[in-house]
Amino acid sequence: MEQFILLSILALLPLFLQLIGLTFAVAVDPYIRKEDRRIMLVIVALVYSLVVQNYLEYILGFNAQPVFARTLTSIYGYSIRPLIIVLFGYIVSKNRNVWFGWILIGVNTLVHLTALFSPICFEINEENHFARGPLGYCCHVVSVVLLVWLLYLTSREFMQKRKIENWIPMLNAVAIVGAIVLDLFAGGYDWPASFLTIAVVSCSVFYYIWLHLQFVRQHEKALMAEQRIQLMMSQIQPHFMYNTLSTIQALCRIDPDKAYDTIQKFSIYLRQNIDSLSQPELIPLEKELQHTKVYADIEEVRFPDIDVIYNTEDSDFEVPALTIQPLVENAIRHGIRGLEGGRVMVTTRRKGEFHEIIVADNGRGFDVNVPPRSDGTHIGMQNVRERIETICGGTFTIESRPRRGTTITIRIPVERPALAETERTLNLDTGIQ
Repeated sequence: MEQFILLSILALLPLFLQLIGLTFAVAVDPYIRKEDRRIMLVIVALVYSLVVQNYLEYILGFNAQPVFARTLTSIYGYSIRPLIIVLFGYIVSKNRNVWFGWILIGVNTLVHLTALFSPICFEINEENHFARGPLGYCCHVVSVVLLVWLLYLTSREFMQKRKIENWIPMLNAVAIVGAIVLDLFAGGYDWPASFLTIAVVSCSVFYYIWLHLQFVRQHEKALMAEQRIQLMMSQIQPHFMYNTLSTIQALCRIDPDKAYDTIQKFSIYLRQNIDSLSQPELIPLEKELQHTKVYADIEEVRFPDIDVIYNTEDSDFEVPALTIQPLVENAIRHGIRGLEGGRVMVTTRRKGEFHEIIVADNGRGFDVNVPPRSDGTHIGMQNVRERIETICGGTFTIESRPRRGTTITIRIPVERPALAETERTLNLDTGIQ
C-alpha cells in the first residue's frame, strides 16, 4: 500500500512542479499589479487544492469506509473548478464586472451540496462507488458556459489587437472541453488526477503567460506615455522662449517684416512641439526636418554667426517625432553658440541596410568618457537614444573631442524589426493617430 501511495504521488509530481514554477513566476513578476497578483496567487492556491482533492478522492476510492469524506471531497472539487474560471475573468475584465460568473458558481455549489442528503446530483453509495444523478453534469455545463463567457470577455478586451498569442485563451478552452470529454468517456477518474485537473493546471500556466504579455504591453504603454511627457518637458526651454520673445520685441522696432516672419516661425515651432504628443511615434523624415528648420531659423535670427546646413540624400523613411531637432538644438546651445563660424551639418543617407542620420558640429565638443551633467541639458539626447533603440531597433552613437566638435550618428534598419512593429501597435492601441 505504501508503495502504491508513493507511485501515485510521483504521478502528480509534474503537476506540482508546474504549479511551483507558476507560483514563483507570479510572485516575482514586476509587471503584475498588486491586485492582479493576489488574484493569480488565489488561482494557483485553488489549483493546488484541486490536485490534492483529486489525489484524496483517488485514495479514498480504494477504501469502503470513508463514504462521507469522499462525498465532501467530490463536492469541493466540483465547486472550485468553475471558480477558477471566474477568477480568470476577474483579471481579464477591466471593470471587474463578473456578477454573472458568481451567480453560476452559487448555483453549481448549491446543486452539488445536495449530495449530502440527496442523490439528485451524485452520490457515493455504501460500496463507495460514484453514481451520477439527473443533475450530475451541472459542473460540466456551468464550466462550459463560463468558458464561453471568459472567451467573450477576452475577445472584448484584447482580441481586437489581433496578436497571435490571443489564440492561447481559445486553445485553453478547447483543452478544457477536451479534458471533460476524456473524463466522461475515457475513464479519467481512474487516475490520481482527472484529465480536467491536468488541463486546468496546464491552462493556468499558459493563461498566465498570455496575461503576462498583456501586462507587459500595458506597462510599455505607461512607459511610452511617461517618455512622451519627458520628451515634451525637455523641449520646453523657458530661456529659449523668453529670449526669442525679446528678439521679436527688438525686431518690431528695427525690422517689422522680420519680426512678423519670426513670430510666425515661433508659433509654428510651439505648435509642432505640442503636436508631438499626439502624433504617431514614427513620422516622415521630411516632417521632422521641417520642424528642425523652423527651430534653426529662429536661432539664426538671434545668432547670425551660426549656420545650419542640410544634406538630405535619403529622405524616404520614418523617424520618431522630435529626433533631429533636439540634436540640432543641443549642438547649437552647447556646441557652436558664441563661436565665430559655428556650423551644424545635418546629413541623411542610405548606407547598406541602414538609413543614417548624422548631426555634426564644429563646436566645443566634450569628453564622452565623462558622465553627463545632471542638470537636465542631456535629457533630450538620452530620450532620442532610447526611442531610436526601442522603437526603431536602431543605434545611436556619439563621437566628440573637446574643441574638435561633436558628431552624432543614428542608424535605422531599412527592414524594421519585430520590436518596432510591436511599438507601432502599442501606439495604435493607445489611440494615437
